Amino acid sequence: MTTTNSQRAVAWWLFACCAMVFLTMVVGGVTRLTHSGLSIVEWKPLIGALPPLTHADWLELFAKYQQTPEFIQRNHDMTLDGFQFIFWWEWAHRLLGRSIGVVFFLPYAWFLVRGRLRGALAAKVFGFFILGGLQGAMGWYMVKSGLVDDPRVSQYRLAAHLGLAFLLFGLMGWTGLGMLQPRDTKVGAGGTAAPATQRLGTWLVSLVFVMVLSGALVAGIHAGLAYNSFPLMNGNFVPPEIFMIDPLWLNFFTNMATVQFDHRMIAWALMGLIPWFSWRIWNEAPAARPAAVLLTLWLAVQVSLGIATLLLQVPVALAASHQAGAMVLFGLVIWANHAIRR
Repeated sequence: MTTTNSQRAVAWWLFACCAMVFLTMVVGGVTRLTHSGLSIVEWKPLIGALPPLTHADWLELFAKYQQTPEFIQRNHDMTLDGFQFIFWWEWAHRLLGRSIGVVFFLPYAWFLVRGRLRGALAAKVFGFFILGGLQGAMGWYMVKSGLVDDPRVSQYRLAAHLGLAFLLFGLMGWTGLGMLQPRDTKVGAGGTAAPATQRLGTWLVSLVFVMVLSGALVAGIHAGLAYNSFPLMNGNFVPPEIFMIDPLWLNFFTNMATVQFDHRMIAWALMGLIPWFSWRIWNEAPAARPAAVLLTLWLAVQVSLGIATLLLQVPVALAASHQAGAMVLFGLVIWANHAIRR
């Protein structure tokens, strides 16, 4: 089966949507790292797209922020200029999220009318639009958790918000790849890897996704500001306080030692499994070698970014790069999985 011009157009539109999800995620990471995420205390999906236009508008928004626990407990000496700095980051993050909806829906409607999206594919792609809406709603649900009592968003909601973004990115990317290279395309000798390698690849997609969720927990409870040494954690491979919270299961979500230890262990596992996966691809599916090489090289970059972020106690630029690198790694492992099945 050959790829038609219509399929290419739809595929590249989906990749453009993936790029917007990536950019929104990067800006969201900076928003969180600069403590800007609680600056807008209302969710107005349409009207909220307009920024403050007058000094009176700024004073009104600042007055609303001054009623929040974050201002009262942490930023009580903040000036209007300081508020404007955090406001613009959060506003930009929300505007990008809204823009994804426009960039997605208008071409979708055009492709549908022109007959380039039909049947099950049209329904599946529309499901991405619904998922994007749910991801945005989860973002507001996350913000709400930081507007009461404790001015810190729930790490569970943060993980859900980030996880939905990665899920949307992965599904759109996989669908786009499938349109560029359908399953029955002949890619030459060695195009398809052995079933065992394909299963390993599927598990790696899941493991990278779990790593992302664990990273969100690290960020949510600020665990990256503790145990700023590597490879040991304050002189121990396994910190003694790893199970200090009762009940036991709660340690995996709220104990800084446990949450960071889990994130490290997943990274160690990926450092062993991804090179093995790439080696198998190299031997079994020569057509997929470019994906395998890039995946292995980027793993080294991502691990290096994580270690540097930890040792330097979470500087904004490095931490944002590490979060962005996670989505790049996720995209590459999806590409490698797709390549060995075509």
